[in-house]
Amino acid sequence: MGENRTLFDVAEEVQADTARILKVLGDPNRLKIIELLRDGELCQCEIIPIIGQSQPTVSRHLNMLEENGILVSRKDGVRVLYKIADPRVLKIVELAAYLA
Repeated sequence: MGENRTLFDVAEEVQADTARILKVLGDPNRLKIIELLRDGELCQCEIIPIIGQSQPTVSRHLNMLEENGILVSRKDGVRVLYKIADPRVLKIVELAAYLA
């Protein structure tokens, strides 16, 4: 598209990005992870027993959330700690719960 992008093109990109984020947030287990991280960082080892899913399943959810910019991670020794990348995601979740 380059230099000749129109507002319509940009709007389509924004719509596609919005749909992608909502799709990622559309899984109950990923919403649980978001709620767990509301108060700060947690290690996967702390998330697994609360979510009640296997390690590979929780790992896939965390990776998907991170790949889509919803979470960020950092190493702390051998542990990987996850946190919400942008607190506005909490507002999205709150608004969706309000509509339910």
